[in-house]
Amino acid sequence: MARFSIHSGLILAGYASLESGDPPMPVPFGRFEPTAGYLAIQNGCRTNHIDPSGLRLSAKTESGMVVPSMAIAILDGAEAFPPDCIEITILGIPSAFNEALFPDHVIKYTHPLIAR
Repeated sequence: MARFSIHSGLILAGYASLESGDPPMPVPFGRFEPTAGYLAIQNGCRTNHIDPSGLRLSAKTESGMVVPSMAIAILDGAEAFPPDCIEITILGIPSAFNEALFPDHVIKYTHPLIAR
């Protein structure tokens, strides 16, 4: 499974495999693995769920390509849950990119019996 680096501006905030998704939307999501750089934005991720655009979040493929999207949100409830319960969601990836980056999500959606 691919691993994506998650950035806030020039800061490497963490990594995500984006192991789940909703292809028709298209919205991949999954567990977020923070790095030390995440501490610089953690408070914003915990408190600013209405408009996370100020965090300037981006996702990059392993080859360094920026994943085009409308928005990225990190949902951090670590005060109430264990630290490994932080989730990241990428909203509004163009369909062609979504199909290329997340073919397993598309197969599970279009052929649910085959994907089992």
